[in-house]
Amino acid sequence: MSADGDGTPSFRVWALGGMPEVRAGDDLAELIAATEPGLVDGDVLLVTSKIVSKAEGRTVEAADREAAIDAETVRVVARRGALRIVENRQGLVMAAAGVDASNTPAGTVLLLPEDPDASARAIRDGLRDALGVEIGVVVTDTSGRPWRSGLTDVAIGAAGVRVLDDLRGGTDAYGNPLSATVVATADELAAAGDLVKGKASGLPVAVVRGLPHVVAPVAQDTPGARALVRGAADDMFRLGTSEAVREAMTLRRTVREFTGEPVDPGAVRRAVAAAVTAPAPHHTTPWRFVLLESAGSRTRLLDAMRDAWIADLRRDGKSEESIAKRVRRGDVLRNAPYLVVPCLVMDGSHTYGDERRDSAEREMFVVAAGAGVQNFLVALAGERLGSAWVSSTMFCRSVVREVLELPESWDPLGAVAVGHAAGEPRERPARDAEAFLTVR
Repeated sequence: MSADGDGTPSFRVWALGGMPEVRAGDDLAELIAATEPGLVDGDVLLVTSKIVSKAEGRTVEAADREAAIDAETVRVVARRGALRIVENRQGLVMAAAGVDASNTPAGTVLLLPEDPDASARAIRDGLRDALGVEIGVVVTDTSGRPWRSGLTDVAIGAAGVRVLDDLRGGTDAYGNPLSATVVATADELAAAGDLVKGKASGLPVAVVRGLPHVVAPVAQDTPGARALVRGAADDMFRLGTSEAVREAMTLRRTVREFTGEPVDPGAVRRAVAAAVTAPAPHHTTPWRFVLLESAGSRTRLLDAMRDAWIADLRRDGKSEESIAKRVRRGDVLRNAPYLVVPCLVMDGSHTYGDERRDSAEREMFVVAAGAGVQNFLVALAGERLGSAWVSSTMFCRSVVREVLELPESWDPLGAVAVGHAAGEPRERPARDAEAFLTVR
């Protein structure tokens, strides 16, 4: 970093004039060199992605911009009306997949560069050959940000630039350890360049001078701007609200094998909080969730249930071999590190003294309780916990009530095994929603 006369750090940024209209097939390094930019070693060149896309022939005919966005979309992150925030083929999350319909002929759209890091390398190498300078290059694009109004330029491609400055392990001015500070240097450079390039000034290239420490030697292999893209495992805000719900419902799969990793009781309680938002008749709350957090409580319940099940099977005339196989198949509950027993309560239900209506009343409460359990399972998936809803407690309700010391009015609705899945669930065949519809 350079310094003013008084020794304070400073840098300079300016836009390059003299750039012609870029067309497909143009060599951007040659066009930039022809402006006599006066580049020196350690400069950083900031290049608007739009001219990179034009030079690389990424202008495509598209009477329907939405179709072009579809083609560039890998994953929809959030949708509101016609606006879509998506992950595109370059791994970037942005509005409309970065497909641009401005400053391009009518009936066409401009796609982002196929490989922005490769584009940055080509410009850097071309300018080294043409001008003999060792510089960094950042390809920039305009992007919005969660929780912040307004747009700013960010780096989507980079070459010869230390895109991230990892300060972890150091200390601040007061000696406090830095444990989470990683600076997005390339994004800061891109935003600085946008201050002088502007959005409509026809100045697509800028230069930053005075920050040679962010420029890496040619021999040093530096990651490109792809390193700025947060991986899915670390992205706490990967989806918009409705998309998150849909993904959680998709992730809600029956898990039969769990790791030994303990379950966070707080995560289960958050799932219960989601469960009790389900609809219910007469403004009632027909759900209760019994959490079996200790190994002792789980063992006592499962042993008593197993004994009751074996007695039932023997009364049915099943062979001891058949009984043993069936009991082994029921071990999904025993192998789980956490169990939940959802129960139905009929508090607030109406009694009509009519078998037909009383039966329908109970069915309404059962449906509401099922909706609560479904909410619970989906919320567990949102917490990245696997689950299996097993019906076995429904066949020995009195045993469950006795072991867990539950009121006689609580009806167990199965048991939910909860834990961390030991592996990826098996692929299940897609279901065509039309096969389940009847329209009148």
